[in-house]
Order: sequence, then structure tokens, then C-alpha cells
Amino acid sequence: MIVCRSHAEIEKLRRVNQVVARILFELRGMAVPGATTKEIDAAAERLVREAGAEPAFKGYHGYPATVCASVNEQVVHGIPSPRRLVEGDVLSLDMGARLDGFFGDCAVTVPVGPIVPQAQTLLRVTEEALFQGIEAVKPGSRVSDIGAAVQQHVEASGFSVVREFVGHGIGTALHEEPQIANYGPGGRGPRLAEGMVLAIEPMVNAGGAGVKVLADGWTAVTRDGSLSAHFEHTVVVTPDGCEILTRLDVDRGAKTDVGRATAPHRAGAMGTPQGGSPARA
Repeated sequence: MIVCRSHAEIEKLRRVNQVVARILFELRGMAVPGATTKEIDAAAERLVREAGAEPAFKGYHGYPATVCASVNEQVVHGIPSPRRLVEGDVLSLDMGARLDGFFGDCAVTVPVGPIVPQAQTLLRVTEEALFQGIEAVKPGSRVSDIGAAVQQHVEASGFSVVREFVGHGIGTALHEEPQIANYGPGGRGPRLAEGMVLAIEPMVNAGGAGVKVLADGWTAVTRDGSLSAHFEHTVVVTPDGCEILTRLDVDRGAKTDVGRATAPHRAGAMGTPQGGSPARA
């Protein structure tokens, strides 16, 4: 069942998603050569708890950390480790939190020092694809319109959309209906309605679309070893478009409620496998 949230519920969702966005903004600054993803995860948990919230991912189906920290060819669900980042890496940070009974979810991919031109283009195109998907969110549109917009932008740039992981609804549970694929034809699936809250999260590979999950049971990597990027925003459908709940005030441009979002943001998605079907991220 897809839930349309009340104004009071949306305010709680706005609050928790702003907590997630602010923390991800701080974590971005830790993505420097020599830092470890385990150190970034420890900082994330501390900041979440200092905000009065709880990590959403830690313990979720046994996941052992507060953030998913995916480096280079890792697509999603990378487990933080003592691995040290080096100049030229790209790091995807995906984080969720629970506050006052509601969940927030957001992701961003950042460069570690200077990166090669292909990696720069991959990050730019993936974030642009996220905003293309957000552009499609308005009452009366179909869920699949989001993925169609994402896929068109990604493939026009010569990259590949990951099929195995998808976006999702979010509210009093981390993953709710509907599933939001990042590919496929538009005009299908449920119609969007005011009050629906959606986590939209393109995962894009520089090479082929194929991925595999490593022996740890979590870390998904590209099959061909190519780089991958991941951006996510949580949005709520409004009467004339949508509001990005994970957009920080300092990143807001001319529009607060986004019907046509064009500017990139500074905040930073998690996909969850669902046995046999595309996994929610």
C-alpha cells in the first residue's frame, strides 16, 4: 500500500531528512586521501546520535554500520572498513536515520582529491539524472516516469543504469511502496499523489550495467570493474510538483518546491535487494 502523508507527518519527515542531509554534508569533508571509511562511519554514528536520532541502516537485516561507503567499482552497500582512501578514488556515501518514528534517506558520491575526467563526468551525469527523475514527480504522473527520465539522461551520456537496485517509498519504515526503478518506459505504475514520499536514487556505472554481490553478502560491485556513482534525494509530492526534503537551505536556488529542479545540491541512497526482483537501495 502506498501512503499519502499528512502535513504533520511530512513535517516529521522533513526534520529527519534534514538531519541526514546535514550529516552527509559534514561527512563529505572527511573524504580525503588517508582517511578510512571506518572513521567516516564512526563520525556518522556519533553525529546521528548527537542529533537525537538513530542510525537507520545499522542492524537492518544485519547490516553492521551506520553508512554504506562504496569506493570506485563498489555500487552500493559497501561496508566501512580500515581501507584508506587514496587520491583519485570516488566514494559513495549512503545514510539513513530514524527520528520520532520516521525515516530519512540520502546519498551522494564525492571525489577524493582530483579525479580523472571520466569519473568527473560520471558523477555529474548521475546527479543530473537524479534531478531529471525529480523533474518527473508531480501529481498525476506515473511512478515509471521517474525511471524513464533517469534512464534517458544516463544512456544519452554513454553510461549504464543499474537494474538490480531501485528507489522506494519511505516513511514510518525505511523501505515502503512503491518501488522506483531507474529504467523502463514511462506511463506505467501507480499515479503519484500529493503526500507521497519517495526516495529516488539512481545508481550509474561507467561501463556495463551488470553488478554482483561480494562474499560479505552486502557489497555490490560492477561486474566489469568500472566506476559507479550513486545519488539520492527524498522528496514529497506537492500540489504542483515536489519538495526535496534532503536539500539543505544553503543549497536552495530560486525554487523551494521543485517541479523543475536543475541545480545540483550538496547533500547526499541505499538500495535493498528484494529476492528475485530489483532491490531497493
